[in-house]
Amino acid sequence: MTATPATAAEMYELIRELYPICRSITGDGVRETLRILTRYVPLEIHEVPSGTPVFDWNVPREWNLRAAWIASCDGRRVVDTRDSNLHVVSYSSPVRRRVALSELREHLHALPDHPDWIPYRTSYYTESWGFCVTQKQLASLTDPEYEVCIDATLAPGSLSYGEYLLRGRSEREILISVHVCHPSLCNDNLSGIAVSALLARRLREREREYSYRFLYVPGTIGSLTWLSRNTAGVSRIAHGLTLVCLGDGSPFTYKRTLAGGAEVDRAAALALRESGFAHELIDYFPFGYDERQYNSPGFRLAVGSLMRARHGQFPEYHSSADDLDFVTAKSLQESLDVCGSILEVLDGNRVYRSTSPFGEPQLGRRGIYRGLGGEPDLADLQLAMLWLLTLCDGSQSLLDVAERSGLHFVLVQRAADQLVTHGLLEAARCAYS
Repeated sequence: MTATPATAAEMYELIRELYPICRSITGDGVRETLRILTRYVPLEIHEVPSGTPVFDWNVPREWNLRAAWIASCDGRRVVDTRDSNLHVVSYSSPVRRRVALSELREHLHALPDHPDWIPYRTSYYTESWGFCVTQKQLASLTDPEYEVCIDATLAPGSLSYGEYLLRGRSEREILISVHVCHPSLCNDNLSGIAVSALLARRLREREREYSYRFLYVPGTIGSLTWLSRNTAGVSRIAHGLTLVCLGDGSPFTYKRTLAGGAEVDRAAALALRESGFAHELIDYFPFGYDERQYNSPGFRLAVGSLMRARHGQFPEYHSSADDLDFVTAKSLQESLDVCGSILEVLDGNRVYRSTSPFGEPQLGRRGIYRGLGGEPDLADLQLAMLWLLTLCDGSQSLLDVAERSGLHFVLVQRAADQLVTHGLLEAARCAYS
């Protein structure tokens, strides 16, 4: 499943379209984002009323921002969300009044080490208000008082999320989850949104063993809401990924499931090894994104996380520097390719047994070698056949064989197909059943 330059450009253009939208964990920004995504993914959009219990949480009130600004004594707006929607602390309570500079400073956030960047801050579950400014803007505030305005609503409404189930031969599912709550931040996580959207479209174009469930949810509260509404069905989820921070040029990072060693962990490790891209495999830890909810004790779903730059560990993280210049079409294309490769391993994994297990079967007299005459990698393909005939005793999967042999999964898969055709392998069980 290889991306094309046209696909890469399309992902970047989707990010460009979504970039100006003011998103939060609820509100019209999320709805607008989901509506745009329906051009790529036939989403079912769900609305869950404020106050709905979701385990130990409740769906919060809906927040919508019309405008926010700080004006000097002469009426000049020195900070304005028309310039960047990051200028307001997300979920700020409505306010309009004059405040002394000393009080205003208590409501301002800046990044002293990066004087031209605007930080991204939230106050989701604490009623307060605030602004995010550059350090240069903060230093320029010298009037004794300022007028502040946050023209927003914080009232009963609903939480919105999008869901798409792409059915395969099996009812067992692979979950792809991305968060859609961040405002104008390209890597975190417009990149995950764009990659997953094009991934869904590509999966529709080929046959699938697994069913695929795509979720577009506000971080934490969105995945908790989905889990609380679908508790009976989560047992169908065999594997899963959260996709985050996939548009920058950093090496790949794969964060394993809580258990570690799950099939998705092994598939990700194999796909990254075969990709040739620089990468790191790290163990699970309880910070990050919605993999925390999926791996929690009540569910223990095998959901890992694929990213490039790690959250909180790149300077641009949660700042205005995570902009359209920070992500590239090339990085998005590479990320889509890696995602596709992981899913190809999971979807193509099978368990076979040899039908001629007593010693090595004679391949030559069956015409197998003659039939492979046009293969460009004949020696490796023959070696893959020998590995399969050695290991396939009804307990080893194609993933096991690829790991043990060091050969590419697709090559092992092709070799298995040849041996099945010639009656030397038979299906023992479906790895996806």
